[in-house]
Parts: sequence; C-alpha cells; structure tokens
Amino acid sequence: MTGALGWLRRHGAAVFGLLLLVGALYVVQREFSSLSVADIRRAMAAIPARAIWLAGGCTILAYLVLAIYDKLGSVYAGRSVSWTKSFLASFCGYSLAHNLGFAAVSGAAVRYRLYSAWGLTPLEIAKVVGFTSLTFGLGGMALGGLVLVLEPEVVPWFGTHLPHWALQALAIPLWGVVLTYVVLSRFFRHVRIFRHEIELPRPRMALAQALLATVDVAVTAGIFYILLPEAEGLTFIRFVGIYLAAYAAGILAHVPGGIGVFDGAILLGLQPYLPAPEVIGALFVFRLYYYILPLFIAGALFVGFEIGQRRAMLQRLTAIGTGTDALEVPALASLVALAGALLIFLGALPTRGTIIELWAGHVAALVSHFAASIVGSLLLVMAFGLLRRLTIAWSLTLILLLNGAAIAWVRGEEWWLWGPFLLLTALLASLRSAFYRDSRLIREPLSAETLVPLLAVAVCGITLALVAYGGRVSNESWWQVVFSRLAPDSLRFTVGLTGVLLLAGMVRLLRPARIAPLPWGAAMRTRLTELGALAPAEADGAVFGENGRAGFAFLKRDGVWLALGDPAGERADAISAIWRFRDLCERAGVDPAFWRIGDGLLRVYGDIGLTTVRLAEQPPLYLALKAERDLATLLPLLPPEMQREAKLQKAPAE
Repeated sequence: MTGALGWLRRHGAAVFGLLLLVGALYVVQREFSSLSVADIRRAMAAIPARAIWLAGGCTILAYLVLAIYDKLGSVYAGRSVSWTKSFLASFCGYSLAHNLGFAAVSGAAVRYRLYSAWGLTPLEIAKVVGFTSLTFGLGGMALGGLVLVLEPEVVPWFGTHLPHWALQALAIPLWGVVLTYVVLSRFFRHVRIFRHEIELPRPRMALAQALLATVDVAVTAGIFYILLPEAEGLTFIRFVGIYLAAYAAGILAHVPGGIGVFDGAILLGLQPYLPAPEVIGALFVFRLYYYILPLFIAGALFVGFEIGQRRAMLQRLTAIGTGTDALEVPALASLVALAGALLIFLGALPTRGTIIELWAGHVAALVSHFAASIVGSLLLVMAFGLLRRLTIAWSLTLILLLNGAAIAWVRGEEWWLWGPFLLLTALLASLRSAFYRDSRLIREPLSAETLVPLLAVAVCGITLALVAYGGRVSNESWWQVVFSRLAPDSLRFTVGLTGVLLLAGMVRLLRPARIAPLPWGAAMRTRLTELGALAPAEADGAVFGENGRAGFAFLKRDGVWLALGDPAGERADAISAIWRFRDLCERAGVDPAFWRIGDGLLRVYGDIGLTTVRLAEQPPLYLALKAERDLATLLPLLPPEMQREAKLQKAPAE
C-alpha cells in the first residue's frame, strides 16, 4: 500500500495531466471532424473589426494589470521599482510563463534575471515572485465563487445533477480562502503552510491584491468573450466559469500553454451555445493576442535587455547565471508542442477541396489524418525530450518537423501553415550545442529493457505505416480507428496496441540513463576525494555521472536535497551528474540545490530551473536553488549580511 501511495505521489500529477490531454484530444478530434479550413476562415472573417480592436485593447489592459502585480510586489518587498521596470519584468515573465508552462520555466526565472540586474537582492526578488504567484490564485477563487453563486449550472455534469443550493455552497470555501487571507494579514505577519513560510502583507495591500487579481481574470476572459458572436444564454459570468475551468485544466495538464487541454475544454464548455467553427475562430485569435504575439514581443524585449547590459555589470549584479541560455530551449520546446497540436488539429480536418484528393490512394493515405495524428502525437512527446536536453530528441524532432511540413503541404494547406514547421526546424537545428545529454538508448548497453522499447518503436511504426498505406483508415486518426464500430475488431486491436506501444516506446527511449545514487561510506568518501570533490565525514549519499567519472556528495534536508559543490571530474560527465541529481530529486518529490558551486556550469544549473545566489566574490562561489521556494530553508547557508537582511525584512511590510 505504501508503494502504491509513493508511486501516486510521484506520478499522480503526470498521469492526471495525461488523462486530461487524451480527453481534450478526443474532444478536439470530434469537433474538427466535420469542419474544414474554409469553415474556420469564414468564422474568423466574420469577427467584426470592432471586436478585433476591443479584444486587442483588452489584451493591453490585461498585461497592464499584470504589471501592477509586480509594482505592488516590489512595494511589498520593500524595494519599489519604477513602473517601466515593473511592466518589463511582468510582461516578459508572464508572456513566457503563459506559453512555456509552469513545469518548463516559470516567470520566476525571468524576474530573477531582471530584478537582480536592477539591484534587488535574492531575498527581495523571492518576495516579489511569491507575491505575484499568489495574486492570480486569489482572483481565480474570488471570481470562481461568484460564478458558483450566480451561474452554478455552468459546472460540468454537476450543474445538471445537483441542486443549485449545493453548488452555490461550494463558493463558501473559495471565498473563505480569500477572506481568511485578508483577515490573517490583519493579525499575523507570517504563516506557515506545509513547509513554506508566507509573509503576509498589510490588510490594505492584501485587499488590493485580491481585487486586482479579480479584475485581471475578468479582463483576460473578456478578451475571448468579445471575440465570440452573441449567443442566447451565454452571459459573461457564465463564460467566466467556462474559461476558469478550461484554464485550470490547462495548468493541471502541465502542457505548455495548455495546448489542446484548454482548447478542448473551451470547445466542450461552449458546445451548447455556439457552433464549433465560431468558437475555433475566436480561439485562434485569442491565442494570437494573449499568447503568441506577447511571446515574440517579450522575447525581443528580453534579448534587447541582455544586449543593453554590460557583461561586467551583469556578473556583479545578476542573481542568475547566463542570460537567455536557460530560456531558449524551453521556448523551442513549447513551439514544438504547439506544432504537434497544430498537426493534430489539421489532421482532424477533412481534406475536402485540397490537392490530396487528386493523388493516388496510397499516397493520400500516408499524408492523411492518420499520419498527421501520429506525427503530431510524437511531437508532443519530443517536446518533453527537448526540455531534458536530449540529443536523440533533437534529432528526432527535426525529422518529425520536416514530416509535419510535408504533410501540411501535400494536404494543400496555405504556406503560413506549413512554413512555420520549416522555420522551427531551422531554429532548432541552429541550437545543436544546447542539447548535450545522451538518452538511455545511447548511453547504456543494449539490454533487454532497452531493446524492448526499441523493437516496439520499430515494429509499431512499420505496422501503423502499413495500416495507413493500405488505405483502410486514410480518413481517420489512429485513435479514431480504435473506437470505430465500422473497423474490424482485429484492425482496431492492432492499431490501438501499436499506437500505444509506439508512444510508450518513444517515452522510454527518451528517458535519461538510469539514476543510481550511491550510499555514503569510507570508500565513497575516498573516491570523491580523489576526484577533488567535497567529501565531508557525514553525508546522505553520492551521485555520479553516466560514466562514473564525475560526482558529488549530497545532504537531505526538509524538502530539499543539497549537493555539496560542483561535480568533480570530467566536464561532460559532470553535466550528466547534475541532471541525474535533478531527476533523482524529481522522483523523490523534493527540490535540488547546489552549495558552493563555481561559475563554470552556471548554464546547466539554469537549464534545470535553478537560480544562483552569490556567496563569495573571490573566488566566485554560488548557491543554486529554487529561490522562490527554498530560500528560507537554506538561509543559514547564505553570507551573514544576507541573513541579517532577512531578519530585518521580517518587519511588517507596508
């Protein structure tokens, strides 16, 4: 029983997110199956110019409101910055977080980079990040409670199976959290939730925080609502409920930008009110306004900021290691996931009126819905491999992107649909040096455990290609064949089994080499000493790279495992040791941290999502950690002046 609970604790969120994604893809596939590109074009063209301009204005307003988050956060931290700096930090942070997903890279990394260059200390930045992270949740709970009181029937399934009063009662705990937060700020300066200590603002700021977050969520939902045509029964409050549910599902799925999950939930929620083409047209414009355009603008601003800073000043002031290096790969991984979702959506559209109908049946089958759904699904898997900096993921993604471009072109889609696949291929190819990790397939001997997924990928890929090549399912996605009553049972079983094995095999091949933490003892201490690593008398274990030629000792703390120094040994193996420690901590449900590290591997620490805080000037030494969560826990490791500063900041915030 304990083993099952441990497995659920480690993998429950990922499994739940996967189920959400599968369900969303089913909804999207079902809704798109009766549409065409022309239908969606007509729906987008039918959006009035007035709505386009209003939605654009609301987008600007939404990001201005988010800038107030950062402004109040800096006041709360005791180091108020200018409105211009607040807007830059907020816009870059939220634009990247919205698109890349919170698991890939959070706005915290961007804020640490910017605020540290402006002279804020790591402790002050941690307070800003904590303030902004908490604010959005308050707004969601406040508006969610309002929706439950006024429009309780909007809750899926429960809205039609439970009495209204029972649903309205669910608003009590939501509003109770917001009210408790405001009331506690009147009497307490600090509260501890689980292992995290939260410093509360003064009551006036706490109230302003809740009101501001409510306005933010309402304005963001308003962008989408303005783009929709009028529909009987679809009030703004009811739409806010649908939007909040879809947004929450996107976050829980841990998919960059909520790709597929947010869209599927919106389609499902608006199904009783509007036809699918009109919802999809508005959805595309909403994503363009709130996600895609801000991402490119924020990227340009952030790069401009980096260019405008003198390197010497950055080395003195910044709390993060190396510029935008840690953000490039997550951004591309997000775009690869978006490309996969786009290909799945395109594959769901019929090929009516395209050049594919003029081709021979065999070729048409290869580039039909079936092939598009397979390549799109694999691109979603590859996005996670890219985040792990795996070389095999880089190679396979290039091949799949070229396949995606070919599929879109042969289907007769416009250049602006297949062109981005080629552009993304070129961008990814130019970042070869950012992928430096070998997967289990390359690093380990060809054992039975490695051979099974390799054979599964090969056999399943060939089987699915033969099924498609036979022309029997050229108008269906692979998962549609599994549930089709028209297909023979043998074909449904073959396609379902091979499709699942193909994805599972790819996931296993993309897994990093096996993690093998070693117990501490005299022999281990001697081994690390010979490598030149820190080797204390007592430690909780040691981690080595994939070749066993670089390693370090580590200590276990409350919610944090602390590595003692950089991995000593060969550089390439030191990089793999850092990643293996990160994977080990992820499996254990704790945060990794590295104490007394130099400046030679700062990029790698940034790649695994850690922030570096300077401990000493000469020689340069740092503490790498999840600063927004673990700075208070690891405070005793900081220099005395930082500890004194932290004690001073325990005073009531204004």
